[in-house]
Amino acid sequence: MNRRTAFLTTLAVTTALTLTACGNDDTDAPAKVSDKATGVEAPTSSAPASDERPQIELPGDLSYTFDWPKTGDKEKDAVLADGEQSIKAVDQAIVKQNALDKAYLYYYEGEAAAETQKFVQDYVDHKAAITGSYRFYAPEVNVKQDGTASLSYCEDQGKAFVKYLETNEIKKTEVTTKSYVIYHTSLKRNDKGVWVIQKIVSQSGSAKCRP
Repeated sequence: MNRRTAFLTTLAVTTALTLTACGNDDTDAPAKVSDKATGVEAPTSSAPASDERPQIELPGDLSYTFDWPKTGDKEKDAVLADGEQSIKAVDQAIVKQNALDKAYLYYYEGEAAAETQKFVQDYVDHKAAITGSYRFYAPEVNVKQDGTASLSYCEDQGKAFVKYLETNEIKKTEVTTKSYVIYHTSLKRNDKGVWVIQKIVSQSGSAKCRP
């Protein structure tokens, strides 16, 4: 699922657990790992929806800022809303240490779902999670008449870190250009009216995302 590029070992879990899931081109972004896989603090982030969307609960040591205001266009705003939930759903899977968590599978299909499963499994295999703050910004949405859409956005990982669950060690990393990641997603509206991700590609160190 390509969120947070990186891979294994002390820095590798910062490397492998950063953005390697849905097909990314860079393997050096800081990783995101959630703390509540072991149960520290009660869940504070809950975002169900008015329909059948799964409830998402995240620990108090994870925080999110989505700087993508409503566009005023019903379909574009729906893409943004489901995009936000898809991000949190993957993090819930990491927190729960469950590579087949139903919440993210609600928002990902095909290639994106397969890559996301691998991404989450990397955290599970390394007994790692995520903690810290994430900011998402600069969204660009395009909705087509054939029921497909694209969503690109930036992520600031500068205050997000990997946490090793057996030791509670938090692997803090310095903020570098690699802390700023751009994502490109392809979505399709399913028969439930949900915008599901079919493909996601990311690149760390994006000039567009750097402050």
